[in-house]
Amino acid sequence: MRVERTNLDGVLLFIPTPHHDDRGLFTRTFDAALAAGYGLDPAAFIQDSQSRSRQGTIRGMHGRAGRGEAKLVRCARGAVHDVLVDIRPGSPTFGQSQAVVLDDETFTTLYVPAGFLHGFQALTEQTDICYRIDREHDPSEDLSVRYDDPELKIDWPLPATAVSARDLGAGSWAQLLDRLT
Repeated sequence: MRVERTNLDGVLLFIPTPHHDDRGLFTRTFDAALAAGYGLDPAAFIQDSQSRSRQGTIRGMHGRAGRGEAKLVRCARGAVHDVLVDIRPGSPTFGQSQAVVLDDETFTTLYVPAGFLHGFQALTEQTDICYRIDREHDPSEDLSVRYDDPELKIDWPLPATAVSARDLGAGSWAQLLDRLT
């Protein structure tokens, strides 16, 4: 397994080496010692969650107020176009976004530090995303910005086929900036 830094400050990609043979494949999807070597506390991740989406579904853009929420995100089935936006005032990459493809071929795990909006679009007929999160969910701290906010300029690769009512009713980037400052 190797680790790559991304263009966004503090965001990491953990890229495993799947072993293929006539039975299928085996891969390590998390390595506590490697994570610790990059300053992460493996024991801090206290909740595992999974979502299943059909092709074209967009989930996001979600974040967390207060202390924020760090998470490890990987695609266990299918593929997603995963997007992050830095919402940490004072960060050298504040307001910048980055997209990566997560899939069930590379099994790359995306480390998302606290202070980011996160969302994804399912690229395949059926997509399973697994999250390892470092805090219990507190709905009073939920933040969201509409996935198609013109100021974010997120280039989703497919037409949106499904978006939750909550995500359709999300606020704008400008509204989030007012809340953060």
